[in-house]
Amino acid sequence: MTADPTTRPRVLYLAFYFPPSRASGVYRARATANYFAEADWDVTVARVPQWFLTEVVGSTDDGLAATVDPRIATVSPELDNFVWETDVRSFGRFRGNFPFLADRWHKWKQRFKFPDRYASWGEAAVEEGLRLHSMSPFDLVIATGNPFAAFGAAYELGRRTGVPYIVDYRDSWTLDLFTNEDAFPEGDPAWRWERRILEGAAEALFVNEALRTWHAERYPQAADRMHVMLNGWDPDVLPEVPVSTPDENRPLSYAYIGTMTAAQPVEALFAGFNRMADGGRHPGARLDLYGHLGFFAMYEGRMRAEMGLDSDTDDDQERIRHRGPVSKADIGGAYAASDVLVFLVGGSRYVTSGKIFEYMATGKPIVSVHERGSAAEELLRDYPLWFEPENLEPGAVAAAMADAGDAARKADPDAAQRARDYAARFTRYRALEDFERRARAIAANGSRR
Repeated sequence: MTADPTTRPRVLYLAFYFPPSRASGVYRARATANYFAEADWDVTVARVPQWFLTEVVGSTDDGLAATVDPRIATVSPELDNFVWETDVRSFGRFRGNFPFLADRWHKWKQRFKFPDRYASWGEAAVEEGLRLHSMSPFDLVIATGNPFAAFGAAYELGRRTGVPYIVDYRDSWTLDLFTNEDAFPEGDPAWRWERRILEGAAEALFVNEALRTWHAERYPQAADRMHVMLNGWDPDVLPEVPVSTPDENRPLSYAYIGTMTAAQPVEALFAGFNRMADGGRHPGARLDLYGHLGFFAMYEGRMRAEMGLDSDTDDDQERIRHRGPVSKADIGGAYAASDVLVFLVGGSRYVTSGKIFEYMATGKPIVSVHERGSAAEELLRDYPLWFEPENLEPGAVAAAMADAGDAARKADPDAAQRARDYAARFTRYRALEDFERRARAIAANGSRR
């Protein structure tokens, strides 16, 4: 079917994590859907059921949900809660009487139907997509992963309807970003599915060139349809942060803003910050942590203990403080209260992290705490207020943090303006412009390839 140029093109966007989800990838999904709606597409988003966000994840961001374009329709395909159901009173007859057999059956389905724990959502998304398509045909399907059941759903919808589909890798499926090694053993079904999906896709998007190159080498048949679409920052939810000179009588605030996980070098951050604070170069400095601890509320208590945030020592409580989560809609206040921003990220040269674009938009000093070679360094290299330690040893981290604090005290307005001018190149909408034009051409052509 070919899109009618006299009508609005119609897109089904498979985005498991979509507002009010507060998952890290939700901002790219929100911006993509909003941009397409503003570009006069008829947009329907298939997202996770609400119970998963409230009962499993344990939190939502309703402020972010309020920023979704009201013209966007949303549906919530069902999700099998087998993995997350822990109340034996809610088990069905089969699982209640034969729990081990039920578990083996579930694992078999996950492995041989589609290798993703969210496969049931993908199956339901296909059925919902077919129902909606029969009522008013779609011209394009876009799927963003993870979870990668969204990719499987896009492939199946394309196979059954002939509608072209595009896959957007917010994350990597078969590459472990923290070890740079294959995420699955040779022969695992994930490899076959990824090849099948990429070779059938009209286009595949990646967040940086390193990831695009890795996939192009692995799947050369699809390489000519692979593109980089950077993340970016969102001016509609990040107002301009005022430039101010910190009061000499007020201690500096170093801040990390975002979800903290065990994959980040948290220990190196805390050790380096304490080394700097003990050295007296910026007396009284504090480290403020804004955001969730882990992606699921059930793990927060354990992470607090592992990170030493439950210490009874007054000095520790005063020096390093967990401020709790901040709604995306209110994030400007956290940035305004901070003097130096800490870019804490795990992973390797394949990891950019969307947070870095928002950090740069503030025009504030940024100090990196991550292994050298991160893909984000390509962006930070031209940012005039970036401070990078030589390594993650406490002394090196402390020195870089102290230098960043000196820059915050100086508060050079010219440097801050250069930093903001540089960051202005990386708004999320600017990153979406070329993609939307290509998507419109794909929808108008109407073929899967």
